[in-house]
Amino acid sequence: MSAQIERQHAPSRVVLVTGGARGLAQGICRDLAAAGYAIAFTFRAGGTPPDQTLDLVRPADPEVTAIREDVTTEAGAARAVAATIERRGRLDVLVHALGPIIVKAFDGSDFDDYRRMIEGNLGSSVALAFAVLPGMRERGFGRLVFFGMNGSHVTQPARLMAIYGAAKAGVVTFARTLALEEARHGITVNVIEPGDIRDKQADRRTARSRTANNPSGRPGSWEDIAAAVRFAIGDEAFYLNGMVLSVNGGLVEPHE
Repeated sequence: MSAQIERQHAPSRVVLVTGGARGLAQGICRDLAAAGYAIAFTFRAGGTPPDQTLDLVRPADPEVTAIREDVTTEAGAARAVAATIERRGRLDVLVHALGPIIVKAFDGSDFDDYRRMIEGNLGSSVALAFAVLPGMRERGFGRLVFFGMNGSHVTQPARLMAIYGAAKAGVVTFARTLALEEARHGITVNVIEPGDIRDKQADRRTARSRTANNPSGRPGSWEDIAAAVRFAIGDEAFYLNGMVLSVNGGLVEPHE
């Protein structure tokens, strides 16, 4: 019944997915379009072109929109949101899947690494929230999904990820606090913590044919992450708020 309800509501919902030109975010665009959502996604100048995602999504959403903006800046985030509203008529759901990562020992890092991790992960989350929340409050509906790192909700340490892990822990705290403050406006804010998904292009069937060092014995796929996002953003998911959903096959450590 819940899947039927979601299909009924989804066509009226517009989703902005950050970093949708590749990886897990590309898969999220594909999945949500197939479920009936209207898709806009961001890509960065000089990064992966949007063409593949556009080709994959168009059969389900012919009006899919690619927005070239750097959402790690306040101005870029605001422009991306404004462009989504201009081209698709409204913005109901934000899925902030973009987030740069540095895997490096702290003694080999510098302050520029710190700036990139904090601004690219936490700063972009704050900038996007400032941009999307006023319209959502006005309409009395909104869904925000941010991405943490496996274990970031309990500040699980991980070698070579001191700065990245700190940034993602900040994202989780920010998101869960927004959930408290925005619930009265009909807005939910949740976090997805992906496990160690090495092949971000593999679908579920391909992933299940392989082995992985987690309790399930199999790697995850973009379909597993997308299913979790879809679960969190449905119209009927109003009581799922401040949730951290770990999609990791039971993995406790930050990585395999």
